Amino acid sequence: MRLIFLGTPDFAVPSLVQLQLAGHAILLTLCQPDRPAGRGKQMRMCAVKRKALTLGLPVYQPETLDTRVSERITLLNPDVAVVVAYGLILPRQFLEIPRWGCVNLHASALPRYRGASPIAHAILKGEKMTGVTTVLIDEGIDTGQILLQSESPIGEEETTGEVAARLAILGADLLVETLRKMEQGTLRPRVQQVEYETYAPKIHPESGQIRWNQDARTIARRVRALNPRPGAFTMHRGRQVKIWHATVPSHAGVTNLPPGSILEEPKLLRVACGDGSCLEVREVQLEGRRRVSGEEAMRGRWFAPGERFDETTKDYPAREGSQGNRLPNPPEP
Repeated sequence: MRLIFLGTPDFAVPSLVQLQLAGHAILLTLCQPDRPAGRGKQMRMCAVKRKALTLGLPVYQPETLDTRVSERITLLNPDVAVVVAYGLILPRQFLEIPRWGCVNLHASALPRYRGASPIAHAILKGEKMTGVTTVLIDEGIDTGQILLQSESPIGEEETTGEVAARLAILGADLLVETLRKMEQGTLRPRVQQVEYETYAPKIHPESGQIRWNQDARTIARRVRALNPRPGAFTMHRGRQVKIWHATVPSHAGVTNLPPGSILEEPKLLRVACGDGSCLEVREVQLEGRRRVSGEEAMRGRWFAPGERFDETTKDYPAREGSQGNRLPNPPEP
């Protein structure tokens, strides 16, 4: 099958590789333009571009999918376009180019968790299962007809990054199977029953702010959901503290200390949370320093028992747009 591949981050790389191994002719790979990254703000190519170049595939990085892009794709006469975490919405003129349409791989069991951050939202809500879905793209946000689906459990301590790595491989296999059935004419697309309440908008940095008056399990889910990006955080003596790994101790008693208080625990970094619960911080990073274990942070006297983490945070720029543009700290589901 002659196809166009659109993708940008690490999640899309297994799909690109598996489609080529399956014998499909990848006419062109579209990905986001190189962006400055890291402390030095050096220009860095995305994961899909790096892999495409090693596979000898042509790469195209338009800023937008305008008429010129559509004209170039039309000349290639693709059978299908495959989209995996590309980062731009495909306009109607683009959708109409491939003979068999545009197929998207989405990291959830649609219709649940449509949007840019399905894995993180599933973890935030305490879901036990997730999955991958291939859909025929329409002009909505992940609202197209479902082609194939595959489910996968979410581990009790898995982070968004860990789940994404698994689903990327599972999704690559599902894409290959989808195109195989498409060629055979055996696919049976079905219309989604769209549930707006499960929309999963992009997660912004301010979404990582920990509310210590929430119970420890809710906070632990936030830490997992925002790892590796943008990271859950709190404040201490005016400096930001990122929390990368935290658990709820199985034998911790009820505490009467105010939420955010650091408990008197030998060698451990434990914090009082809402409802008298307790969170054990396993990995932490003080602003300007490397990540360390909670035990190492206490040995180094980064924090002292009796002190409190607070919720006074740095100012973030106001965001314009729809109600779905920001992720509030959700109530316990």
